Amino acid sequence: MSIDVEEWFQVSNLRGSIPRGSWHAQERRLEQVMERMLLLMEKWEVKATCFVLGWIAERSPELVVRIAQAGHEIASHGYGHDLVHDLDRASFRDDIERSKRILEDLCGRAVLGYRAPSFSVTEWALPILRDAGFTYDSSLFPTTLRHSRYGKLDAQGARIVPTEATPVEVRLSCLNVGGHALPWAGGGYFRLLPYPIFRRGVRRILRTGAPYVFYIHPWELDAEQPRVRGLSRGERFRHYINLEKTESRWTSLLRDFDWMPIRDLITHEERRRRRRADAMGMPQRHGGDMSGIVTQGRSL
Repeated sequence: MSIDVEEWFQVSNLRGSIPRGSWHAQERRLEQVMERMLLLMEKWEVKATCFVLGWIAERSPELVVRIAQAGHEIASHGYGHDLVHDLDRASFRDDIERSKRILEDLCGRAVLGYRAPSFSVTEWALPILRDAGFTYDSSLFPTTLRHSRYGKLDAQGARIVPTEATPVEVRLSCLNVGGHALPWAGGGYFRLLPYPIFRRGVRRILRTGAPYVFYIHPWELDAEQPRVRGLSRGERFRHYINLEKTESRWTSLLRDFDWMPIRDLITHEERRRRRRADAMGMPQRHGGDMSGIVTQGRSL
């Protein structure tokens, strides 16, 4: 389970109508929604990875502390929600190092994970992440559908593959339908489809032996957020579709599957790979595919 912790007005889809310079004037609604999410996760005994913007952490430090004290993993979503492929290498390094420093000062432990805003990861970003001290990235959305903001990596077909050169890549989940990898990890796709259909897809992914990685934004549970004027029909549809249904659907997802933070998933998968290698009499080595595991009808 992962949550991209950002305000409703920081969404890339709204960038044309709400420029960065106007963020300070917007109504901030994140904390009240995150409090509901934290209570729901406590009820269903779920621990998540929260990818927090540095911009948010600076302005709501008590929220970051609250998330960490509840036992959730704090990870980085960058500082200001800039798309990676819009930055040069130096600017990207400054962005992630600034965010990492802010988050670590607040939560009191190393921040290991990173997720690019709008999944805009690029190949050149991975060594920079490694040098900054990140041990995993969860920005790859290996769908066959075209999306202008999604990035691409050479490890496009990988599940969870650690290497010495780059961080572990934990990709977002897709569902194979007719030879097409459909996005099945959350976001607008989660809001658009009826929940029983989405749940069926999750179970199909789990039956392949792959881990299931889900993401959601707090603003998706906030049906009362301001309505932005001047959006195109497509922008309005993508942002506002079924907001009033998201909280009940997410609650069902928390109830129907088991979840863990991404850092724990990586550790779990690595131990499983080593046990499998020991059972087969294979020498231990760094790297290799760590396929997911499935418990009784529930996901990790």
